[in-house]
Amino acid sequence: MAALPDESRSPAVPTVAYRGRFAPSPTGDLHAGSLLAAFGSWLLARHADGAWLVRVEDLDPPREVPGAAQRQLDTLTAFGLASDEAIERQSQRHALYAQALDRLLADGRAFHCHCSRTDLAAAGGIHRRCVARAPRPNPAVRLRVEDHSLVAFDDAIQGAITQDVAHAVGDVVLRRADGHWAYQLAVVVDDAAQGITDVVRGADLLDSTPRQILLQRALGLPTPRYAHLPLVLGADGRKLSKSDAAWPVDPVRPLPALHDAWRRLGQPPAALEGASAVPDLLARARAAFDPALIPRGPRPDAQAGDSFHNR
Repeated sequence: MAALPDESRSPAVPTVAYRGRFAPSPTGDLHAGSLLAAFGSWLLARHADGAWLVRVEDLDPPREVPGAAQRQLDTLTAFGLASDEAIERQSQRHALYAQALDRLLADGRAFHCHCSRTDLAAAGGIHRRCVARAPRPNPAVRLRVEDHSLVAFDDAIQGAITQDVAHAVGDVVLRRADGHWAYQLAVVVDDAAQGITDVVRGADLLDSTPRQILLQRALGLPTPRYAHLPLVLGADGRKLSKSDAAWPVDPVRPLPALHDAWRRLGQPPAALEGASAVPDLLARARAAFDPALIPRGPRPDAQAGDSFHNR
């Protein structure tokens, strides 16, 4: 299937060897985990002399916190992490997602599903065939995942990853029964439309990558390179964003948080010693950054090479 048409791309997207992005959801202010993803993705883009973009993933109104998107952008600015291009917002890109969904439905790669969570409870929430006890007025739409849909890829940080999407995930939701677009469809369409070559994000999204690759194949879209950064965990061992310790980073005092993120990325603290302002710190970080030092760190659900389960 052909890629998305040129008009679906951001205006005047230049051709570069590396195009990365940071794509926060406005469900709260930026915390240490999201700063690590932003800083890590920025460093990898700068190390490759590539472009770094910011995209607001505001597709889930029930979970969004009023004003959070702007506070996130203001915090990034305070930390010196500015998008190289105009900031895109998923809430303004519904037509692109509808176009992709129509293609999948027309090709028989997607189908309307009336199953509820209760219907799928016996199968652990994994959809392999419709078992709905009654039709729904607004059914979901799912990607048809064939049996034994094995996806393997090499993550730049986490190593070799393999997942049987049919067994671990089942038929992937593309549009929810409440009418909202699913993250998996939106992120695949947006990465292709913006010409993203490298996706750098937290390891909590590692198990989403195989289903996104499967969807890219169904849409005839290129698959970017992936690098999943180590998670920042709270004292209770949970991902920080789901912990009571997930306090927002302080945009008034960015240097301590940047030093902390630098250390968590496995980089030598001495390289940033003496930096008294954000521009100086970022310049030192860019000069000293070594991607090979990034640790795998804590990872959810799997070890490299394992076929892991859906969260």
